[in-house]
Amino acid sequence: MAKKKSRSKAKAKAKTKLKTKSKTKAKSGLKAKKSVRTPAKIRAKAKAMPKTNKPKIAKPKMAAPAVSIAQTLPNIEVETTGGGRLRLSGLKGKNVVLYFYPKDDTPGCTTEGCDIRDRYPEFQRRDTVVLGVSRDGLESHEKFKAKFGFPFELVTDPNEKLCRSFDVIRKKSLYGKEYMGVDRSTFIFDKEGKLRKEFRGVQVTGHTDEILNELNKL
Repeated sequence: MAKKKSRSKAKAKAKTKLKTKSKTKAKSGLKAKKSVRTPAKIRAKAKAMPKTNKPKIAKPKMAAPAVSIAQTLPNIEVETTGGGRLRLSGLKGKNVVLYFYPKDDTPGCTTEGCDIRDRYPEFQRRDTVVLGVSRDGLESHEKFKAKFGFPFELVTDPNEKLCRSFDVIRKKSLYGKEYMGVDRSTFIFDKEGKLRKEFRGVQVTGHTDEILNELNKL
């Protein structure tokens, strides 16, 4: 009888252990289900997060668009010394040299103009029209031309329309101060009006030789 009682007790204990195990499993299963986050909940929590906690993603910097200069003689009417007005596109049939300079009657600009003056017959033999361009007014141009006896015309561009067509207005500095000025530049067009050569940041010394050498190739 004692053996039967002990067996029944053992069975009862085993059953209670199984029940407690199944209960703990069920509870842990419920907790696991509760801890699972649905996508909707994740999105809602992300929205509720303060903006400062969200990682900042740096946007790639876009490259500045390249400036395209006139590839043919522009259809722009300009005013020149001698009381003339001309449309640049109407110069087709001749080689054309447009040289942009910062200011009338300054040392570098005077040297550049005089160098071209002294060799002007060579330009004529190459059937070439030479035009000097700056932002100075017509009166200033007339004085500059007469003072140094330039045999070619100077173009006045006070509104920078022509200068900006060729992208020669650049940031410059003088005595520590920055300003927007004309970058000394030269553009050579063939008889069809097509741009064949451009010089930027021109150094005055020897530049007339550079121009004539390029004209020899046309």
